[in-house]
Amino acid sequence: MRQPWRIAVIGGGITGLAAAVRLRDRAPAGTEITVYERSGALGGKLRTGELAGSTVEFGAESFLMRDPATGGDSAAVALVRRLGLADGIVHPTVGQAALVVDAGLHPIPGGTLMGVPGDLAKVAEVAETDPAADHDGGRPLLGPDEDVSVGALVRPRFGDQVVDRLVDPLLGGVYAGRADDLSLVTTMPALARAARVEHTLTAAVRAAQAASARTARAAAVPGPARPIFGTLAGGMSRLVEAAATASGAKIRLDATVRDLTPGPAGWRLTVGPTRDPELVEADAVVLTVPARPAARLLAGVAPEAAATVGALDYASVALVTLALPRPELPALSGFLVPATEGLLIKASTFFTTKWGHLARPDGVALVRASVGRYGDEAQLQLTDDDLLATVHRELSQVLGVALPAPLAGHVQRWGGALPQYAPGHLDRLAAARAALRTAHPTLVLAGAGHDGVGIPVCVRSGETAAGEIIEALGGSGQ
Repeated sequence: MRQPWRIAVIGGGITGLAAAVRLRDRAPAGTEITVYERSGALGGKLRTGELAGSTVEFGAESFLMRDPATGGDSAAVALVRRLGLADGIVHPTVGQAALVVDAGLHPIPGGTLMGVPGDLAKVAEVAETDPAADHDGGRPLLGPDEDVSVGALVRPRFGDQVVDRLVDPLLGGVYAGRADDLSLVTTMPALARAARVEHTLTAAVRAAQAASARTARAAAVPGPARPIFGTLAGGMSRLVEAAATASGAKIRLDATVRDLTPGPAGWRLTVGPTRDPELVEADAVVLTVPARPAARLLAGVAPEAAATVGALDYASVALVTLALPRPELPALSGFLVPATEGLLIKASTFFTTKWGHLARPDGVALVRASVGRYGDEAQLQLTDDDLLATVHRELSQVLGVALPAPLAGHVQRWGGALPQYAPGHLDRLAAARAALRTAHPTLVLAGAGHDGVGIPVCVRSGETAAGEIIEALGGSGQ
């Protein structure tokens, strides 16, 4: 293999940038890394903006501090430390959120696993259940390799209200999807593992919670309990900028990769407009774009893998932010809205309440609402003005007060933003990756469309892909 290596990272979101940093850290000196981003900005769904003189996130607002599998730092925290930004980590000052049920606000019950309760009595205020339905059938809830939708597991045992009022809103807040469509193994792996052993859903939830607690205790360090979430003072775009700098990569913006073919030195990329394409040679490629553009690039290289990858569907969402002068807000971080309530809003964050470092002495509050559910996205066709007006009206309705007219508003649309993992997703992906690894070991897939949503998962996905590339090119990957 020629030296220095030339590695192309297609996609400039946090997955691609994490891959580029890991490549810089572990690939041989002199390795040439180029990041190709089709848009005019790096960061993907990480985008910090400004509204009415305040910093606000127009994309992902925070990251998990702890890795659920190990109990140690999440991959996002490890990257933040690697980039020298750890002193900028801040945590929510208000953690309690609410559910909108029967047009009223109710505290989200504690002791659940993504809304699935281990104690039915704890959810009695918001959902009716039939404890007798969660009977012991004499065998584990799931077979050794079985995957079902979350709803298929929970509805028969805990009833419709638990799914519709608890599980759906919590899953919807992360995936903009529905419990009846989303894979249990992909979205709730700890519960899936427990369900392969336990005979009742209550027992499975408790077993998953106990396993998580054991992992956390084993990894605990002396001192106060670690907060669940963190963000960066100054905005998540600081992470993007620092990663781009630390990677030492050549950054190509407005550079769409239109074709990917095996070439004399590894790979040939066709970059730029169809009328004036640029041909680029690379020894290896990390492909971090969403599933459908990834499938288009794979179609001529690995058609079966392309068909599997391209079958993944996505939900579109919009984030609507209002700057309100001295509004009457409850002491909550925000609220979630079940689809059964009939509102456009599916979730809202009281931004300057949740993140105390953003509080303003003049009392101006930032309130952000998420709009758009999978399969029910027609209202995203509303104009920005109509979305802003509808969100303002529904916030007033939920809170039971007439909110003041906003000083400013912003609508951020994320088309095709959130993957919808159908049951069997991980098995299908593993088969596609195995076939690709055998035929083309220097082409690796990474990103939310494959491994899951959330900043830590995307960072880990990019770093893992970088290690595979180094190994394929003859390095240690360590």
